[in-house]
Amino acid sequence: MTNEEFIAQNRQADVHRLALSKTPEGIDIHFCLQQIAGMQAAERKLPSWANREGIIFPPKISMEQCSSEKTALYKQQLVERLLPENRHNMADLTGGFGIDFSYLAQLFDEADYVERNEQLCEIARHNFGILGLPKATVHNKTCEDFIDEMGNYCLIYLDPSRRDEAGRKLVALNDCSPDMEALQDKLLDHAPIIIVKLSPMLDIPDALRRLPHVCEVHVVSVDGECKEVLLVLCHKEKESVHYFSTNIAAQTQTFYTKTREAEPAIASLPEQYLYEPNASILKAGIQDALCQAYDIRKLHPFSHLFVSSHFIEDFPGRSFIIEDYCGFSKKDIKRLLTGIDQCNLTIRNFPTSVAELRKRLKLREGGSCYLFATTLSDGSHALLRCRQL
Repeated sequence: MTNEEFIAQNRQADVHRLALSKTPEGIDIHFCLQQIAGMQAAERKLPSWANREGIIFPPKISMEQCSSEKTALYKQQLVERLLPENRHNMADLTGGFGIDFSYLAQLFDEADYVERNEQLCEIARHNFGILGLPKATVHNKTCEDFIDEMGNYCLIYLDPSRRDEAGRKLVALNDCSPDMEALQDKLLDHAPIIIVKLSPMLDIPDALRRLPHVCEVHVVSVDGECKEVLLVLCHKEKESVHYFSTNIAAQTQTFYTKTREAEPAIASLPEQYLYEPNASILKAGIQDALCQAYDIRKLHPFSHLFVSSHFIEDFPGRSFIIEDYCGFSKKDIKRLLTGIDQCNLTIRNFPTSVAELRKRLKLREGGSCYLFATTLSDGSHALLRCRQL
């Protein structure tokens, strides 16, 4: 039996059980387990790669850190907008498994992949041939060494490492490697546009203070879960930073604004419809700009829940009809929850946890009822019973 036959035979097997089983003679079990685990992860994260014959998958940590197909395609579309023509060359200075590189390289006449890990470089050389990227050049070097000898590019892309030597996850910009704060001016000497992928936990205001050349901030979610923050650096003089918050789903939504510090309109009382912004908008901190864009009002400056008397079909987030609401007296709560024994509970700007409030209300999780515990504009606490649209 060959490695390829063993992998095909055990493609859907439990990798942990397989590792404890007897290995057939002549099988490189370490390589085979890595490929089976990679294929299984790719079915969720990289579906078009999962069934492509001949692709070699990297160790688990690289599969965990690489972009998904959906977010890689988002970056490809971003570059098409930023560079509509004259896309001669690009460099990815932190190549990794090469997902983002493979999507971006398709747009350019020449593309340089830079990676310090020799094993990943070998995998990249193999995979790029299968993926039809003949003009991709692999460089087994550190980012810093490559910068010292690099020429000029139309685009430079980086995904700084967000783990320390012990494998622990890092979030702060100045903890990542390479150090973008130290390299930003040098990189802009070699390309007019730099795109940096960073953690979804990034402190965006702090990053903007450290990187004064940022002209665009992109917060990208997939099916409501925030996945990554992209910063676009450029030489252009800017009046303000442009914010793009995107949720990639069956119906992808993007909210764009140049105004992060907008003055929100405040509602005196709940109205007919309730709106909850998606995760990308909340992460970007641009939720107050929704008031002017959609003619809606916030229940409280810090609640991040919005209401209107008219239905907004294309709101970037979840939409609900408010069926009823009340304060937190026992009598009011009993009336509001008559006939309800389970609900989907959310708290916004409210002084307790979901678990504590669920226990107090004696409601199981789930069902078609949605309850929002929040604070109104007068400072009072309220419970809103809603039905999702």
